[in-house]
Amino acid sequence: MIINKAYKFRIYPNDEQTTLLAQHFGSCRFVYNTFLRKRIDFYTANKGAEKQILTYSDTTKLLTDMKKIPEYEWMKGVNSQSLQQSLRCLDVAYHNFFNKRTQFPAFKSKHGKQSFIVPQWFGINIEQGLLNIPKFTPIKTVFHRTIEGEMKSVNVSKTSSGKYFASILCEIKKDVQQKQIGGEIGIDLGLKSFLVTSDSETISAPKFLRTSQEKLIRLQRLLSRKIKGSSNRNKARTKVARIHEKITNQRKDFLHKLSFRLVGENQAIYAEDLNVKGMMANHHLAKSVADAGWSEFIRQIKYKSEWNGVCFGQIDRFFPSSKRCNGCGWINKSLALSDREWICHDCGKIIDRDLNAAQNILQFGKLSMVRRDTSEPPKRPGRPRAVRQVTEPENYGVKSSNRKVTGYTQAHYLICGKGA
Repeated sequence: MIINKAYKFRIYPNDEQTTLLAQHFGSCRFVYNTFLRKRIDFYTANKGAEKQILTYSDTTKLLTDMKKIPEYEWMKGVNSQSLQQSLRCLDVAYHNFFNKRTQFPAFKSKHGKQSFIVPQWFGINIEQGLLNIPKFTPIKTVFHRTIEGEMKSVNVSKTSSGKYFASILCEIKKDVQQKQIGGEIGIDLGLKSFLVTSDSETISAPKFLRTSQEKLIRLQRLLSRKIKGSSNRNKARTKVARIHEKITNQRKDFLHKLSFRLVGENQAIYAEDLNVKGMMANHHLAKSVADAGWSEFIRQIKYKSEWNGVCFGQIDRFFPSSKRCNGCGWINKSLALSDREWICHDCGKIIDRDLNAAQNILQFGKLSMVRRDTSEPPKRPGRPRAVRQVTEPENYGVKSSNRKVTGYTQAHYLICGKGA
């Protein structure tokens, strides 16, 4: 198995290197925005013609011709391959848009995070702590961890708080075998408790944004009073950016440590396919949902499971994991969001909402994995590994009149307590 892994290191450029970095950031941003405009204008002028879009090859030729114009001679002081990578990123953005993976490409701003890519002719000196890239003298770098694999490219970036980083992308060949030790768990994500496992483990939500909210509000209030374009406003903006950066780092550290532990302790992990975008539309929950970082946590669990031979699966978001009794299968259709505990009508069991959901996710996840091994089902567009629902949400377990009962529908029929 070949995996791509990036190693991010802090770099400390001197004044001359900082000026050259700003030139590279601005030139790559200029190339991206200029050719995004050219592609939009070309499509508008040639819509319906045989050739109605500019390709990556077309833009590289136009870039070569542009650099010959005296007006753009300043572009020769920038690494040519970094400028070409801007065109490559633009082309990828177009492909993602046409494949309905993201929105239409937007113009880049000179405010916020800046970056450029060096695909070739770079090197590192770990002993002396130096990074060598074209057009630059060796840049002081702190290599705090060992680099594995073959280095492919380096992404130099500047954060909103004024820090510089170099992210080295490496290609690693790894022999991944199915993990044979560890347990199987289902995880239920929430706001009050960040995670509840089917083994009754509860992890409280850290709420990093809420913790720093008072300080953040005070700094944002001070920022709003500064005159635009002044030095004091830039200083105040940097302070706000540092708070946001700290919150982001705290959240990433928490999610990485938790996902690493879960993958290391288990051989199978099952989770629910949450509609995070839909939850963000609820203005009463949006801030808490964003602070939790569910999508990033699931992404980390997914790729770490692939790297370590752990089985990971997601069940359909319409499965009533919280409403279904994990013992007898009775579904409490009147369950409200405020009900943290409820009593099963059939068996009389007192049920904890989150623990019950985690146990249902584990139970249904096992059956869905068995079904996935026998026949690959159709998938929902844009939602990897999601299971297509073949019965109506309010009528679980009822056989469809015009559809043959598959392994999935049989599993679905049994787990909902209709056939047991």
